[in-house]
Amino acid sequence: MSNTGPFAAARPPATRGRLGKILSLEDFEGAARRHLPRPIFGYIQGGTESDSSVRANRASFADYAFVPRVLVDTGARSAATTLIGQASAQPFGISPMGASALAAYRGDLVLTEAARDAGIPMIVSGAALTRMEDLVAANPDAWFQAYLPGEEHRILPIVARAAAAGFRTLVLTVDTAVLPNRENNVRSGFSMPLKPTLRLGWDSAIRPRWLLGTFARTLLTHGMPHIENMDAVRGVPLLSRHFVRALGARDRLSWTHLAMMRRAWPGKLVIKGVLAAEDAARAVEEGVDGIIVSNHGGRQLDGAIAPLRVLPEVVAAAGGVPVMLDGGVRRGTDVLKALALGAQFVFVGRPMIYAAAIAGRPGVGHAISLLSEEIRRGMAMLGTPELAALGPHLLRRS
Repeated sequence: MSNTGPFAAARPPATRGRLGKILSLEDFEGAARRHLPRPIFGYIQGGTESDSSVRANRASFADYAFVPRVLVDTGARSAATTLIGQASAQPFGISPMGASALAAYRGDLVLTEAARDAGIPMIVSGAALTRMEDLVAANPDAWFQAYLPGEEHRILPIVARAAAAGFRTLVLTVDTAVLPNRENNVRSGFSMPLKPTLRLGWDSAIRPRWLLGTFARTLLTHGMPHIENMDAVRGVPLLSRHFVRALGARDRLSWTHLAMMRRAWPGKLVIKGVLAAEDAARAVEEGVDGIIVSNHGGRQLDGAIAPLRVLPEVVAAAGGVPVMLDGGVRRGTDVLKALALGAQFVFVGRPMIYAAAIAGRPGVGHAISLLSEEIRRGMAMLGTPELAALGPHLLRRS
């Protein structure tokens, strides 16, 4: 029987080893749950308080159903795009995720290199355990995300460090005024920096593949990881019994500081964490080059509205400045819905670090390929040969 034709089963891009059973981004979560110690998996998977915003992010995509067009020649369809002057092979990139190297060996570098290989943007987290200089050297097109307090003497040095490292795009995260109430972390025994406890030791010991392949390998090869990029100087070690994170006056960060950054930063400036149309309009007035609509993956204010629900009004308020979406994306159809509602681009977080945890760079490459193929398949079925053909006319509230 022929393996082609309208009834042929689509095969995943990678079919060997552990990745052979991974057919979608959602499959990575179960594999990561079995691989990672419970505190580390819980830190990645959970949100804050009751996790209502985490669930709302996923549920928002079900609010819309497609109205596909037929008999459209889509044989030459392409998902390539350009985002604030940077070419991208796909309309999605990798979100910033702190402590990725705790979940996967050299996790920050794995994500950055996988994005480079796929030709898509990657945002380096300010909470990474790998020096920003090493990450941008591996991928000159990577962006840098800064967590900044409302203190000029700390803002300008980190901006200068990112510029000296070679980053061309700076992302200011603005939805972290205070530490969130992550009860799940307390229950599972996670903290940052990690505090060595018997519970953490036991959870690690019963996951020998992670313990030997990630944690022990890191210690033997590179020494104790540090929180590297929160300030202009190196941060604290990953394991610390008594350290308390010195976050500074994040609750003092204001539009005045954004204006100061705009004057100091020579490259593209993106603001991440916007949900209100009024804030989007103000950000445009201050000269930002892009806006990421995000509720921090449901990890800050529990009950914050899902980004997809406010996306159209933020796009309208942005007046042509590129708007991106972050939060809850798990399928190619999710990407297409966000683009149809006005987003120019989306970012994907948790599935990518799960992929890195279980299979390193090949795992992230597989995740990117799965999502890319779903987008390509969806464009054909929608009758949209190019991304510009997407629009609200292809959606109905369901």
